[in-house]
Amino acid sequence: MSVKIRKPVPSDIDIAQSAGLQPIVRVAEALGLGEGDLDLYGRHKAKVHLDVLDRLKDAPLGRYVDVAAITPTPLGEGKTTTTVGLCQALGAHLGKKVVTVVRQPSMGPTFGVKGGAAGGGYSQIVPMEDFNLHLTGDIHAVTVAHDLLAAAIDARILHELYQEDEKLFKGFCPADKAGKRCLSPTVRRRLRKLGIDKADPEELTLEDKRRIFRLDIDPDTITWNRVIDVNDRFLRRVWIGLGPEELGLKRETGFDISVASEIMAILALTTGLEDMRERLGRIVVGMNKSGEPVTAEDLGVAGALTVLMKDALMPNLMQTLENTPALVHAGPFANIAHGNSSVLADQIALRLVGPDGYVVTESGFGAECGMEKFMNIKCRASGLRPNCVVIVATVRALKMHGGGPKVVAGRALPDEYTKENLGLLAQGLPNLAAHVRNALKYGVPAVVAVNRFSADTEAEIAMVRKAALEAGAEDAVMSDHWAEGGAGAVALAEAVIAACEKPVDFRFLYPLEWDIKRKIETIAAEMYGAAGVDYAPAAEAKIALYAKLGYDRFPVCMAKTHLSLSHNPAWKGVPTGFRLPVRDVKASVGAGFLYPLCGDMRTMPGLPTRPAFYDVDIDPKTGRVVGLF
Repeated sequence: MSVKIRKPVPSDIDIAQSAGLQPIVRVAEALGLGEGDLDLYGRHKAKVHLDVLDRLKDAPLGRYVDVAAITPTPLGEGKTTTTVGLCQALGAHLGKKVVTVVRQPSMGPTFGVKGGAAGGGYSQIVPMEDFNLHLTGDIHAVTVAHDLLAAAIDARILHELYQEDEKLFKGFCPADKAGKRCLSPTVRRRLRKLGIDKADPEELTLEDKRRIFRLDIDPDTITWNRVIDVNDRFLRRVWIGLGPEELGLKRETGFDISVASEIMAILALTTGLEDMRERLGRIVVGMNKSGEPVTAEDLGVAGALTVLMKDALMPNLMQTLENTPALVHAGPFANIAHGNSSVLADQIALRLVGPDGYVVTESGFGAECGMEKFMNIKCRASGLRPNCVVIVATVRALKMHGGGPKVVAGRALPDEYTKENLGLLAQGLPNLAAHVRNALKYGVPAVVAVNRFSADTEAEIAMVRKAALEAGAEDAVMSDHWAEGGAGAVALAEAVIAACEKPVDFRFLYPLEWDIKRKIETIAAEMYGAAGVDYAPAAEAKIALYAKLGYDRFPVCMAKTHLSLSHNPAWKGVPTGFRLPVRDVKASVGAGFLYPLCGDMRTMPGLPTRPAFYDVDIDPKTGRVVGLF
């Protein structure tokens, strides 16, 4: 191990900064990658070229493991920590070829309530400062691309307001020095979409010019906000266009956090540069005044978006504390988007480890959220099929589901969580059983990892194990990877290896051919336990519109709270008899999914009274970051 185990366990950043890191080229060599396969970002991180995937396209795949969790407390239950600890056990202690594949975290939560997401204790991805902050700039690329599209929308409305059709044509097809006009590649794409078979601009009639260049966007239908990678509640709703040069075109809009951008979801689901170019072009930003969708391609900006995103398309290679390799790539929101790392990183990793190796990835939030989307959205996009699901559980969270006191970030835990309480734990165990049963519905073996906290007793852990086995898990294992690193997760790794030997009868929860409502209602009943679904008028109207536009063949990406199996974060355990309210349905056409909104979903978090940034600083003598966790 590259870091010495100490007791009591120091802070995450102290552990990370005391680690002996391998040069990233050496980590790459262990995977069969040469320096020519990498773009280096210093000594300890690099981007992996996508042509590696082409070179290994016929290579056999490794074992594919998804790490999910029970319904968490607001503190989280250590899913990333478990993912990293499991990989350290597989690689550094059991000699397996392994790659950890996780999302890149937003800096909003890093400086807000949650803190960083590199894992914790002796199971971390390092350098943890780089992981939690800028890394190689992928989130910045998403931010700039997203906001370029936002700027293009309002600029187009402005210029169409005061220019006649012929002037618009001349502006978009300027004459060269010889007086000749030509059509740009994006305009030629629009001609094909409109069915106009003319290659020479001089052949275009005035009606052609109007159809091609006057998008006639209805401002009231625009769905494309701005984004920023900061928790800033005061940007949730803003007015724009207040300056004198905007000709009175003011409108209300807002900001989302960058990882909620559809461009981030596209980055996570795309299979390559050509596919990303097409997906970016399909992004729908609103409707025109005739009720037709307006896309990024119509605005002529899709090519530029692709250029901004081309480097972000390459996964980032890092390492764990025990020097096993990790690919960090993409970071889509787990509420609004599908909450999983990239398809490309998984495809590359599975070929690099080979048939005897393991790729361990994780899904955001509880299994009814991230795992469901992993199965029904990510696996459809990638064509990959998991060999095993790991469900992370904690005694703390199960006591909460049994009726324990409210758990609040930044406050000390009540005694119910720090002392043995078998009665409270027993009442919360149905939540674990529900998540195990949900995993088994996909035909994939499940293993329960009990992420041990220092206050957990042997009797409590034994009770959790018994309940997991009764629910159908292949095994249930206490894992002490936070305090012991990979050595504390060896039993979990052995259970995962055994589960991956079991036959898999993978199946999706629903076929894409089903109508939108049937997909929604199947997820609500099978994953959440809802008795039915109620649709608000806005949702009914959107469902009818999307069916008309041909979007009804998309998978469904449910947007709901992660703090309950239901839509209500206050309902713990396993709620029954409730009806799921769907207040609206939105479309991420480029990403390729519809997302029903169940309850009040926030896409821009706010800062607490005492944010995590309060402790973050730098030692000016050494340049080392302090206070990050």
